[in-house]
Amino acid sequence: MTGDPTLHHRPVTLFVNAGQTVTCAGPARARRGAEMQDAGVQVGVGVAVQGDRFVAVDRDDVLRRRFPDAEEIDCDRGVLAPGFVDSHTHTLFGRARYEEHELRATGVPYLEIAARGGGIHASVRDLRARSDEALRSLAVPRLQKLAAGGVTTVEIKSGYGLTVYDELRSLRVIAGLAASQPLNIVATCLGAHEVPLEYRDRSNGRLEWIECLIHDLYPAVAAEQLAAFADVFCEPGVFTTAEARRLLEAARTHGLQPKLHADELHDGGAAALAAELGAVSADHLAAISPAGIAALAASDTVATLLPSTMLFLGTGRQAPARALLEAGAAIAIATDLNPGTSPLQSFPLVLTLAVSQLRLSASEAWIAGTVNGAAAVGLAGVTGQLREGFRADLAVHAVDDFRALPYWFGERLCQVAWASGRACHLSPQTLASHGIAPS
Repeated sequence: MTGDPTLHHRPVTLFVNAGQTVTCAGPARARRGAEMQDAGVQVGVGVAVQGDRFVAVDRDDVLRRRFPDAEEIDCDRGVLAPGFVDSHTHTLFGRARYEEHELRATGVPYLEIAARGGGIHASVRDLRARSDEALRSLAVPRLQKLAAGGVTTVEIKSGYGLTVYDELRSLRVIAGLAASQPLNIVATCLGAHEVPLEYRDRSNGRLEWIECLIHDLYPAVAAEQLAAFADVFCEPGVFTTAEARRLLEAARTHGLQPKLHADELHDGGAAALAAELGAVSADHLAAISPAGIAALAASDTVATLLPSTMLFLGTGRQAPARALLEAGAAIAIATDLNPGTSPLQSFPLVLTLAVSQLRLSASEAWIAGTVNGAAAVGLAGVTGQLREGFRADLAVHAVDDFRALPYWFGERLCQVAWASGRACHLSPQTLASHGIAPS
């Protein structure tokens, strides 16, 4: 429980009359392999919320007897579930990059676009030219759209600043969003997203940027407590495994836990490095090798798969989800919301892709988007389950079966989402049913 001595004085709210309840209840850790096949679907079960915590998960009639004075929210026979955890996003960016979508359609590969000054570098130029307020005002509606799909916790990376000043500025904007928005926000420092163009022109510029990250950026991030994680884009042509190892070991000395963009386009051994370093997650993995799969399966590192990215890039391939599961790895899924390779703001569509492209079952997809998403941001004991003592992050979806959410792809079906016991999304239908005019 929370340990808050005032909690028992706060009003209780019951969520009742669900057609199905997806509890995802179980161990407070990432689920792996066959453990992901049971999403804990129950009938006739609701939840009691007090403050920012679940205080009971039980049959509706039991909850009403225990809390006779509680306010009730009618789930209207929909699916009551934990809020989704979007554990990999680049939500803080400026303009969209429509032109690159067309270039890829004509056969220009991602790394060539980047070499021409596009890709990440285009977003870097754009972000550096924008004010903090402009960045914040662009990020807020993106967060609102994620919440409208049932997301209650979202990770946001820096990485489009690529100077110490602009990386810190980005992380401060993310901190401001965390303080002002109803969603639960986790920050990641991705200063190692690329080598800045101005450093590429120097004879020893690559090493200079790495030294700058190690000696200037990471200590400053830690001093202001601006991020929980440090991430590195470990890919041939970006950062090598040796460079990633050095960066993440240095970041860890400042209390930043390691994450990796790993083996997205080519197998560079990044997944094995993530396992060796005890990284919280290794993300992408579309080009992971059998050795990388075995390494992740033998580790506590979560394999975060981003199916919308590979779909949008038009690669015709996806991460080997079933091979990862059969080896015993823990899989999470996320949107990878970013302006170049996954401009996706709908988490339910990620569930659809997890089933249709990654070949996960509906239960596996739900676990990947809740429990394992939480584990991928170090919150497996906090959120991702409807469970007494966990943070009151939940959503109600207007479907009669949990398998229907990934089935009806592209539909807006989330009616209510609560993060930390507060509403972060109410659909127009829900507002109308309560006689509330949309703001």
